[in-house]
Amino acid sequence: EERLVESGGVSVQAGGALRISCSASGFTFGDFTMGWFRQAPVNDCEQVASIASGGSTYYVDSVKGRFTISQDNDKNTVYLQMNNLKPEDTAMYYCAASRSWGAWGSCSYDYWGQGTQVTVSA
Repeated sequence: EERLVESGGVSVQAGGALRISCSASGFTFGDFTMGWFRQAPVNDCEQVASIASGGSTYYVDSVKGRFTISQDNDKNTVYLQMNNLKPEDTAMYYCAASRSWGAWGSCSYDYWGQGTQVTVSA
């Protein structure tokens, strides 16, 4: 069974840093594009960052220069390092996997985790 489990979401102050993790199981991790998404209560799904096999990455403009996505294929884990956090980064962050290489900016992914809450206070 395919499974994604996020962890690491906490409350931080603006300007702070945080790394969230997503552990995957039940599928061939290295063959999938892995993405991080966020959804605030009044916003639609937004792909924050993604990484494809081979290491190509995508970032939404609002996080470029602040967030870094990476993955460890030995641990079947994808990370999102978030620096210089802003209150508008507050959201539930979800990890997802796509069979499609790239899938930049799309929210149509195949497997989803349950999410981890990140709250940034001013």
